[in-house]
Amino acid sequence: MENLDFALYTQWSAYATLFFAVLAIAAFLFKWGIRFRLVGTTGFMIVLTIGLFGLSLGLFSRSVVPGAVRYALVYDNGANLAVVSVKPEVTTEAVNATLRQASNDLFSYGRIGNGDNKFTVRLRVMSHPEPGVSEPLYLGQVQRAIADRENGALDIQLYPENLKKLPQSKAIS
Repeated sequence: MENLDFALYTQWSAYATLFFAVLAIAAFLFKWGIRFRLVGTTGFMIVLTIGLFGLSLGLFSRSVVPGAVRYALVYDNGANLAVVSVKPEVTTEAVNATLRQASNDLFSYGRIGNGDNKFTVRLRVMSHPEPGVSEPLYLGQVQRAIADRENGALDIQLYPENLKKLPQSKAIS
């Protein structure tokens, strides 16, 4: 994903806002018929510039954990539990990194704890032990403080007995 440069967009939007403001003033001085439309356009450009400025403050900064694989969000109760799923061709190192990535991505100050003030993210794959039978196979979980994003203390638990059940032998490495 490409990083967007909202600071540059804010700058150009501010220039366009000033241009429309000067044009609106000129329209009032010369009594042009579109002067009220230009006032509306200037107001819209002001709101757009303020919005772009807010985005340029870095509200969408996302850290990337090396070694993490793509995951899909399976379940999120909006409070203290989320479950993500990965493909069965995953290594132990990738499970660890993906748990870190998911706990960082899914963290939100709006979450509430139900007594323990921990946010838990569980990672699973879908296992097919027999044809026509599917069962979730949990490979690990991570817990973090629900109210403190800066606290880097992550409690990561891997389930080696489930990692051994994965179809490839390199998952245990």
